[in-house]
Amino acid sequence: MGKKIMVVDDQVGIRFLLKEILEQDGYEVLLCANGKEALSVLRQHELSLVFLDMKIPGMDGLEILIQIRKYKPDLKVVVMTAYGELVTIREAVELNVVGFFTKPFDIDDIRLFVKQEIGEGANNDREFEGE
Repeated sequence: MGKKIMVVDDQVGIRFLLKEILEQDGYEVLLCANGKEALSVLRQHELSLVFLDMKIPGMDGLEILIQIRKYKPDLKVVVMTAYGELVTIREAVELNVVGFFTKPFDIDDIRLFVKQEIGEGANNDREFEGE
């Protein structure tokens, strides 16, 4: 089975777009609409990467990130935002996020970033013939 990626975003379109893109590349994608769901998934699965929206009703992205760091301090987290809030970005950097994407984002940039951060998905493992 491929590496697991969790997508946390209250916008259903963003969640399903990322799921479709990343599953095509062989990753298993778990979707969460809010912080409560995200923390439940975090406890139940070994994740390789998290895409986390910063503007989520209820428990916002920064609060979720703080909780992620308590449970899994080394888990790679990528922040997504449609807002260019410097304070939030600074706080996220202090919590060791591995990257940022501003919405709308480029699909190819997402694919390349994921590949660089956690490697190939299950469908992209290729054997090369001898030289």
